[in-house]
Amino acid sequence: MINFQKELNKEQNEAVINGDGYCLVLAGAGSGKTRTITYRVAYLLEKGVKPENILLLTFTNRAAKEMLSRVETLTGKKPEKLWGGTYHSIANRILRHFGEIIGYPANFTVLDADDSKTLMKSGIKDLHLDGSTRFPSVNIIHNLFSFSRNSLMSISDVVESKFPHLLRYEESMKDVCALYQKKKKESNVMDFDDLLSYWLEILNNPDVLKKIAEQFHYVLIDEFQDTNRLQAAIVKKLSSIHNNLLVVGDDAQSIYAFRAADINNILDFPKNFPKAKVHRLVINYRSTPNILDLANDVISQNKKQFPKELQSKLKSAEQPQLITVNNPYTEAEFISQKVVNLAKAGNKLQSIAVLFRAAFHAQMLEIELAKMGIPYEMRGGLKFFERAHIKDVLSLLRLINNGKDEIAWFRVLEIFQGIGHETAKIIIGEARKAKDFSQLFLGGVREKLSKTAQRGWDDFASIAKILDQKRKGNPGEIITELVESVYSDYLKERYENADDRLDDIRQLSFYAKNHKTLNNFLSEIALDESYSKKKDDTRDRLVLSTIHQSKGLEWDSVFLINLANGCFPNERAMKEDGGEEEERRLFYVGITRAKQNLFITYPMTGSKMNYNQLSPFIEEIKEELIEKKIQGGLGEISDEFPTIQIDDDSAPAFLKKNKKIKTRPGEFLRSIEDL
Repeated sequence: MINFQKELNKEQNEAVINGDGYCLVLAGAGSGKTRTITYRVAYLLEKGVKPENILLLTFTNRAAKEMLSRVETLTGKKPEKLWGGTYHSIANRILRHFGEIIGYPANFTVLDADDSKTLMKSGIKDLHLDGSTRFPSVNIIHNLFSFSRNSLMSISDVVESKFPHLLRYEESMKDVCALYQKKKKESNVMDFDDLLSYWLEILNNPDVLKKIAEQFHYVLIDEFQDTNRLQAAIVKKLSSIHNNLLVVGDDAQSIYAFRAADINNILDFPKNFPKAKVHRLVINYRSTPNILDLANDVISQNKKQFPKELQSKLKSAEQPQLITVNNPYTEAEFISQKVVNLAKAGNKLQSIAVLFRAAFHAQMLEIELAKMGIPYEMRGGLKFFERAHIKDVLSLLRLINNGKDEIAWFRVLEIFQGIGHETAKIIIGEARKAKDFSQLFLGGVREKLSKTAQRGWDDFASIAKILDQKRKGNPGEIITELVESVYSDYLKERYENADDRLDDIRQLSFYAKNHKTLNNFLSEIALDESYSKKKDDTRDRLVLSTIHQSKGLEWDSVFLINLANGCFPNERAMKEDGGEEEERRLFYVGITRAKQNLFITYPMTGSKMNYNQLSPFIEEIKEELIEKKIQGGLGEISDEFPTIQIDDDSAPAFLKKNKKIKTRPGEFLRSIEDL
């Protein structure tokens, strides 16, 4: 027998033993959410509820396995017949039994994302939409259609609200989606969205609903704040007979609206189920009181929420710090040096994380870490020099520098519409004959291409001519030209996050301005192994992550970077309905990842040398909750930037590599004078 009262705190125990009926468990960050839901399952099993009458829904296979493993540990036996898993895995099991009702035999195949896009791409070709016009990429259409289905919104509404720049393609995209659905049905295949859509469809059949909902006496949902409208509709149906639905979540951590998650599912739970009980878990076992005081203050600014004050079980420690830096370069220097100091003090790199609103915010840091030999892993995106658009830009620069670079030619030409492999070979042949790069645009090449390929060549030429004219100039200025070229149109028609990719290129330009010649810049990137991907790297590594990817995780020390207005909060997100509050929740999630130390950085200038205003989220914070410092030659922080001599044989490898680490304490003051 489990002693629930002894093993749980008062709030957790109350949710576990009084969880019948409709229950909302508001579980604040670090308050034992997983512990509570697994003890609730164990409690039901102890009370004699059969495992097959319990349904536990989660968002990831990892979470499902962890919860079921904990239940097994608590009860002493494996709950083999318990229905526990992700929404998609449970949908798959149910549709194998009931799929015939909607015309799907039990042996249907489930497509992964790549297969789904391949099938949709074949539909685009069948409809002859891959020809002369700049039709949206299959990635964009696939994501648009997926958002439509999960949000229960029409394609027209999604295009209008999320993709207004694609309005001229709306009818054609609808045709693609309709043909895609038809092809799947004919092939007896489903994609991930079909699993949920068809699950809801069969639940609309009264006989099927009775059979399924009758079986599940108790339905438990993890991370309810992350559910979309489709999932919420399924959950409501499943609990419609026995009326035992317990959902666990935290409205303050709802940060996935871009995936169609709807915070109103959790906010409106008491309204949708008027007799629902609400339990609050507010005792935090992760962070110091200093960090929680800051988190509580930040989230208190949101109006649409369930108010709650997290309370720490730990002793007070260092206050969170706001460090003002000159620009992304000095921000990177500060963080890298601070990481060195933390490592010297005995902290493992893996216990330290740098979190950011978007991956491009960490570009200067990645470059600085590579220079210093500090190993790191990137979560929530590829490392900077591994990203497709960065490789595109570097390939363009390589061509300007060396017009006979065949590998660069192939990569660049595949960007432009109408130029395939064989056409590229013709162009490369002409390039080999040319005395210099500019000679290619005098007329000889274009006449040898088809009309479709000529349009692609013209787009390429419009970029290449400008870059070639600036070939002997500063490499940063050469890259800047790309942001204003037709290459930006290519990114916008191919990727949803085109603006982020353009910001990547701007940051590359900012870095490249430190090099005198294009040849010097390209050589450094090619020759320094720090910029290349290392496979099977098992070293202790610093964690770099988007805040979205960090949710549910924790580190001893956390850096939250680039708290400048327009960057965090994100300027585009602020224009969306509810965007400001979601951005603030994102900031809250970042803060509550820290256990002991929290450092927040604010760069006064950006990659375009524009003056940054401080994030309004920082402006809102009470003065006494955060310690403000300036990096560089002013204030206390300057003492952390001496030249370091390392002689300890037990020091980490990256410290041994850098026997002397120099900094630029005067650079900050000089830059201020320039401003």
